[in-house]
Amino acid sequence: MRTTPKPFWNPWLAGVALGLTLLATFVLTGHGLGATGFTTRLSVWLGLQAAPEAVAANPYLGAMAQPGVLDGWITWQVVGVLLGALVAAFMAGRVRVQLDGARRVGAGKRVATALIGGLLAGFGARVAAGCTSGLGLSGAATLSIAAFVFLGAFFVTGLIVSRLVKGV
Repeated sequence: MRTTPKPFWNPWLAGVALGLTLLATFVLTGHGLGATGFTTRLSVWLGLQAAPEAVAANPYLGAMAQPGVLDGWITWQVVGVLLGALVAAFMAGRVRVQLDGARRVGAGKRVATALIGGLLAGFGARVAAGCTSGLGLSGAATLSIAAFVFLGAFFVTGLIVSRLVKGV
C-alpha cells in the first residue's frame, strides 16, 4: 500500500483538461457541465413518489417531472463525476476521511458551519439558476453575462466570508 500520495496535477494542465472536458460535453450532449440540476431532479422525483399531484401543480417543479430519476443526462454526469473522483483518489492514494478545521473550533461547530454553508450555497445555486460548474464554467464558456456577474459575486463573497469566519 502506498504511504505517500501522488502529487496534484499541474494547475495549467488541469485547466486545459477541464476545458477539453467541457468542450466534449457540449459537443456530445449539447449541454454544459453542472451539478445542482441533479439535486433538483432528485427532489422532483422524490416529490413525485410522495405527492405527485402537488408536484404536477407546481409550475417550477412540474416542468421537470419525469418518471425516472435515471432518465436525465445530468444524473449520469453526477454519477460519473462521483465514480471518477473516487477512482482517481484511490489511484493517487488520497482516500481518507477527515474533518478540516475541527481541532481549532471543535468538530460540532465545524460540521454545523459546513452544513449551513452547503445549504446556503445550494440555495444560491438554485436562485442563480446554476452552480459554480453549471453557471460559472458552462456559462462563461458561452460568454454569458450572468455567468461573469455570478463568478465575480462568488469570489468576492468567498473572500469576505473567509475573513469573517477565519479559522472555522
